[in-house]
This record gives sequence, C-alpha cells and structure tokens, in this order.
Amino acid sequence: MSDLGAVDVRESVAGVTFSGGLGVGYRACLHSRLANRIILQLSEFAASSADDLYDGIANLPWCDHLAPSSTLAIDFSGRSEDIRNTQFGAQRCKDAIVDVFRSRGLTRPNVDTRFPDLRVHVRLHRGRVSVGIDLSGTSLHQRGYRTDPGKAPLKENLAAAVLIRSGWPACLEAGQPLIDPMCGSGTFLIEAAMMAMARPAGLDRERWGFHGWLGHSPDQWRTIEADGRSRIRPAPEGVELRGYDGDIRAIRRAEASISALGLDPLIRVRPKALNTLTRPSHRAMPKGLIVCNPPWGERLGQLSAMRLLYRELGQVIHREFQGWNAGILTAHNELGRAVGLRSHKQYALNNGSIDIQLLLFDLSSSNRLASNPADEKPQNTTPIPTQVAPEPLSDGATMLANRLVKNRRRLKSWLKSSQTSCYRLYDADMPEYAVAIDVYEGIPHVAEYAPPKTVDENAAESRFQEALAAVRSVLEWPSDQPIAAKRRQRQRGAEQYNKMDHKGERITVREGRARLLVNLNDYLDTGLFLDHRPLRLMLGDEAAGKHFLNLFCYTGAATIHAALGGAATSTSVDLSNTYLKWFEDNLALNGLSERQHRVLRADCLTWLEGCDRKFDLVLLDPPSFSNSKSTEGTLDIMRDQVALVNASMSVLSPGGTLYFSNNYRRFELAQELTQRYEVEDITRKTIPEDFSRRQDIHRCWRFQHRPNESVPPPK
Repeated sequence: MSDLGAVDVRESVAGVTFSGGLGVGYRACLHSRLANRIILQLSEFAASSADDLYDGIANLPWCDHLAPSSTLAIDFSGRSEDIRNTQFGAQRCKDAIVDVFRSRGLTRPNVDTRFPDLRVHVRLHRGRVSVGIDLSGTSLHQRGYRTDPGKAPLKENLAAAVLIRSGWPACLEAGQPLIDPMCGSGTFLIEAAMMAMARPAGLDRERWGFHGWLGHSPDQWRTIEADGRSRIRPAPEGVELRGYDGDIRAIRRAEASISALGLDPLIRVRPKALNTLTRPSHRAMPKGLIVCNPPWGERLGQLSAMRLLYRELGQVIHREFQGWNAGILTAHNELGRAVGLRSHKQYALNNGSIDIQLLLFDLSSSNRLASNPADEKPQNTTPIPTQVAPEPLSDGATMLANRLVKNRRRLKSWLKSSQTSCYRLYDADMPEYAVAIDVYEGIPHVAEYAPPKTVDENAAESRFQEALAAVRSVLEWPSDQPIAAKRRQRQRGAEQYNKMDHKGERITVREGRARLLVNLNDYLDTGLFLDHRPLRLMLGDEAAGKHFLNLFCYTGAATIHAALGGAATSTSVDLSNTYLKWFEDNLALNGLSERQHRVLRADCLTWLEGCDRKFDLVLLDPPSFSNSKSTEGTLDIMRDQVALVNASMSVLSPGGTLYFSNNYRRFELAQELTQRYEVEDITRKTIPEDFSRRQDIHRCWRFQHRPNESVPPPK
C-alpha cells in the first residue's frame, strides 16, 4: 500500500490498516490485487450491549454520507453476550441509521442488500465496534472482466496471491514464461497478464461502493482512473502466457474473457489434455513458472480419481519442465503427496469457505519423482494358487513354450509400430492348451477357457500348470512372482461385475495416445478388451470436433480415445457403478474433464428413449447377454438388436456415424437393419494383428442414415 501513498501501514490477521487521504482510498480500490474490500473507517467505540451498539451508530453523522431516500445495506460481523447473531446486530445498526433521518424529519433510507447506494461495514470484536463505509461495494475479486465464470471459479484476488507467492513478479523481471496446464476459465493467465502490463486490477469494474456516497469526488476519481490507464505498459520482452485445458468449454470461456480485455496478443489458450502437454519448442525456455489449480475432488468418492490426476500432473511437469518452478493448489494433503515431488514451501489459503494449500516445487533434477505404486508390478496378483514350475519343462510345456516364442517373433515388428503396451500373445492356438495369454506392460495374464465336461479335471489342471510354466519360462517371469491367472467361464448379467479377489491393485498401460488402468486380478475381465483396440483408435481418429456417445461404455477406454482425439463433448452410459468409477479414474489419469465428458449411470435403452439431443459419433457395444438386477428383464443381443440399433440411430445426427459391435460369435445382423440404414461390415478392419487367428472374436458394422431417411426428432 505504501506505493499508493498510504502511511502507517500495518498488517494483522484480519487484514491491513493504513492511513491517507481520499485519493489513497481510491487508488487502493483501483489497484489492489489482493484485497477483498476497502473500508473507510468512520468510528470505533466500546459496546457491551445492543443498546450501546445502537447509541454508537446513532451518534455518527449519517446525513453527511447518505442522501435521504437512498438505499443502504449493513454487513455485520461478530457476537457478544447481548448480540448473539449477526442478523440481530445488523438490524440494530439499521434501526440506528434510519432513526437519525427520522429524527430530522427526513425520508428514511431503505434496505437493498444487493445493490445499495451505501454499504456500511460494522465489526464487533472483544467489546469494540469498528464502523466504516465500504468503498468497494462488492468484493474486489470481482474484477469485471469475467463473461462466464463456469463452475467453481478461483477468486481473482486469490489467483493474484498465488502468483505472487509462486514467484511470478521475479519471473516477470527475468522475462520468463508462465504456463497453466489446467487453466479452466483462465484466471491465473489473466491476472498474470495484468501484472505484466501493470494494468490496474479494478479498471474494468463499472460500479463502486463510493458511487452512492455523498463524500465521493467524481473529478478526483476520474483523474486517478485516467492515471491508472496511462500506466499500462507492454509486457516485458520474453514473457509468454500459455494455458491448456481438456475441457473445450472452459477454453471458450477463457477466450471470451481474454478477448474482452484485449489480451489476445499476450495470452494463448488451447484445448489440450494434460498427458499431451510438452514444453514449447519454438524458442529456448530453460526457466519459467507452472501454476495450476487442478480439481480438488470435493464430491465424496472422487479422491481416488483425483490422486491419479495429481500424479499425472507431477509426472508431466517433472518430465517436461526441468529447471522451472511450479505452484499447485489443493484442498487435500493426500492430493499434494500424490504429485510425487517434494515441495519446498507450503502456504495456507482460503477460497471462500474452503481451506486450501499452495505447494511450491523446484523442478530441478535433484527433486526426483517418487515411485508410484500404480506403475509397479503388482505383488501376489493371482487368486488361484500356483506352483513354481519344475525344471526342466515337461514335453507339453516345452511345446507350448515354443509356440509362444514363435508368436512373439511374429508380433515383434507389429509391436514396435503399434504404440501399445498390452497385447494377446496366445489364444488357444493348440487345442490341448485352451488358454488366453495376454501381456500388460510386460506382466503376463493367463485366462483359462472352461474345459468340456468330458475332460478329466486332473488332466485339465495339469495342462493349466504347464501353461503357467511355459509363460514363466518364455516371459522370464521371476519364480517368486505369481502369475495373474483365472478360470474363464461365461458369466451372465451382474456376475461379470463380481469380484474374484479384493487386492485393488491396478497398473497403467499405454494404447496409442491413451493411458488406461487395468486390474489383472479382481475381476473376470481386466478392464480393457484388447480385441477392440483398432475400433478405439478409429474412434480417436474420427472424433475431432464431434459429440460422441458411448453406450455400454464399460471402463470408458473408447471415450478416452475419442476425447484425446479432440471430441467436443462425450457422453458415456453404463449401469455398473464399479466400471463407471473406473472410467472416472481413466479420465483423471489422462487429464480429461468430467464437465466436458459426462459419465451417466443408466440403462442404455431406457436412457435412449428419453434422450433429447443428437450425437455425431456413436459407439454401441452391448454385452451378448445381461440379466442385471438394475434392468427390467434381460438383454439378449440377438433378440434385442433391432430395438437397440433403432434407438441408437434415433439420436444419431444426419451425416453421423454409429459403430455397432458385439462379441457373440453366432451373431447375425437382422435384415431389416440393413434395409433401413446404410450398413458396412467392417469386422476385418477391426481385428488387430494379435487376434489374427480369431477372426470371429467380434463382429462390427458401420451405420449411417440413408440420404432420404427421415431422422426422428429428439424426444
């Protein structure tokens, strides 16, 4: 405040006090980036009762401050034995002011809590009352530039405080850049730009508390405001401000506010998922500042997803921004720890009623990223007892091992170009060993197909153990590490969601641009159907700018690909709470916003009947059979295909595309569907190289409306 002409400046827990003329008060309103309100103190007196409060307020010259018939509001804080709530205290203050006007035969002022001509601030603390006029009127965090704040925006003055604590003023002097990888509506970027240009924080506010005050000097205010405008300067050379967010709607809100302030040349915002963030390469940027306000996961049950998001944030900034500094906000200590980096400074702050913490990080090489349990190989990962394979391998195990070696050799060149870390190595190639062997980030997963009843149980068990021995030998899996192994049988309805174990261990795998969570132990399926990989990649390639619908979405892998491919929005529907929560974790892992990518728990057919919007790209991938308790009746894909496809096509926009896929090997597409719609069988295109022996693993069709087809309007 001293640089604004204030004297006797004192800091306290409640705020800052200072002295000065009216011009100092005006400059504080216009320039302060951190204050909530600027209060012009009128009086301070002792008050031990409500009557003392009334008398002290009534003794002030209110007619010098407020015109008759004007409006006022009282902001009262504090309590005493006689004044037990703020509403009563405010009422006594209002009565005292009104009675001053009545005693002089003047028209009494009325109360207007929203837009009063004069806002009076009264604070009662330890028997002392402080009375003042609120020159700001409304909280100074309301700068006036925000066109659409969106959901739960960060207060502007808090953003300015975070920037100052994070070292932005020093970065400005050094001409360093600032990047916000999850910028939302752009608050950090805009506040940083206004600091860089010395633009007064309150320059765009249209209404002030002093406008209805009789002591206001319009000429002096205009002079101070003009002086503030004249001080605006170009940003220091080298300073760049960049923001990214996975939510395209947040980017649009940021762009609107940036344009309203004319800051387009200085601030650049783009839609980009967190896991695709890289350091800009158009010029050398050895140092700079990362500042970020990730979601805090206030809703119950969100913390696990938020931990993944914070972990991803830590990995990205550690990998891409060595030599920089970072400031990250959080409302939970465990989320701060999830970043995986050591913070050298912590500040306690408040965003409204929420206690939050600012963590500062030095992204030097010495600040090593802590290991992440989710990225490590799981321990004790199999619910089925295994035995260490004897040496040497049996003849049968040797024969299977030779086949695994042959398959690995065949897939080697494909794996190099596939951009995937999970694949099928073997799928019952040899009738004697009816197992599916998959590899996830180098970790084996073996699923046995249920042997026919004619096969002796002991013989089946022996062959299964031989299969495990062959896997251990070829993949060089340590003898002290059990192999994730499952007996595979067809399960119906909700049985597929039942847990086989309760380890809760998941690993992260890569598939194209996506990072996905899989669980090798707890469920029959791992959370990722490998045979649908080409279809997911296809959706990612086609999704840019489109509205995507994923029906029977499972753990949402297809939606992740569509989102990373630039889908404008996505809606994913499923009945399983387990898999929808898994999907939310996948969203967080990839730095994607739930605001842009909606997750809905509903019966798909019922939801489609009430859907009131259209989609450009739809994936319909239902189970073959389902008798979930959450649905009415059962789902049979052969019987119900016409109803499912027709309902899905009813929400497909003209010119849009629907992909219909299922894994029922005896499935035949109904003729009436091929007669009504443009249909192309693309099954061959969607069978990946590692499933080339199983061309019947699934069936897939591309549907579009015929040019002359009448598309039903949304319900």
